[in-house]
Amino acid sequence: MPPLSVLDLSPVTTGTPPSAALRNSIELARLADRLGYTRYWLAEHHNLASIASAAPDIMIGQIAAATPRIRVGSGGVMLPNHSPLVVAERFKTLEALFPGRIDLGLGRAPGTDQVTSYALRRRQGVSEDDDFLDRFHELLLLETRGFPKDHPFHSIQVMPNDVALPPVWLLGSSDYSAQLSAQVGAGFAFAHHFASFDAALAMTTYRNHFKPSQWRDTPYAILGVAVVAADTEEEAERLASTPDLNIIRRAKGEYLPLASPEEAAAYEYAPVDRARAAANRAKLFVGTPKTVRAKLEPLIAATKADEIMITTMVYDQAARARSFELMAEEFGI
Repeated sequence: MPPLSVLDLSPVTTGTPPSAALRNSIELARLADRLGYTRYWLAEHHNLASIASAAPDIMIGQIAAATPRIRVGSGGVMLPNHSPLVVAERFKTLEALFPGRIDLGLGRAPGTDQVTSYALRRRQGVSEDDDFLDRFHELLLLETRGFPKDHPFHSIQVMPNDVALPPVWLLGSSDYSAQLSAQVGAGFAFAHHFASFDAALAMTTYRNHFKPSQWRDTPYAILGVAVVAADTEEEAERLASTPDLNIIRRAKGEYLPLASPEEAAAYEYAPVDRARAAANRAKLFVGTPKTVRAKLEPLIAATKADEIMITTMVYDQAARARSFELMAEEFGI
């Protein structure tokens, strides 16, 4: 079976404030390191009441300092929100402090609503156009000192200039990101946990069109999945009622902290609510570790995933930790 990794959004619940959610991430990262997970990535989201992870570069430094082995990275830095120079400086700094342990995952979306996106970008000069490719190209040129001699950025040295930018990964949920990752020779991470595009097609496209680069000689594709594992099927279903209710509320425009299973049990579900939760179960793997593995294996085989990255959004931190323990045992990492 492929190696396992963690994608952490630092979930905020009705019983866990955002500050505690961030501390929980450090605790969970220590556990993932002890269990043998390959990497631990932090998300970037803004103005979402259920997600405390807004500054992955800061959390990467904290988690890398708190762990001795595991790779730590961004899943991802939402490049439309940031100056490429700032991204390069921060991740080269992280690489200098924790050599060989940092990943730079980049996303195309802002990770938030339109108004918050505008607030993030308003001092940069906001454009309605998708400028991800321009920003990404600028990041690469800054790293390689590839700007022409007559370009004003030619003289910029990204400090610290004696370390390379960490390995670059592109995050995506469609074939566009797959094709771009292949074209630039980056690693590719596919977000099955919220994608509507076919994971196998995206990852096959990436492999078939991959071109070697400064970061890697061969393609490497990570499959991101949402998992809720527990010791019994009944307990897993109880825990999964939290993400079930969250998807229902988000469909209604209600962005709230994650509810407890007890709150979820008391919610008045309309037929359309139950239908939405049931449909989302195609992207949420729930059950005992053996059940989850059996559900995952066909997807792993179809995508030929080199690595599985798990995100678990449940109410209780102990239950979240137990889910990762069970998956580590089942996959033998």
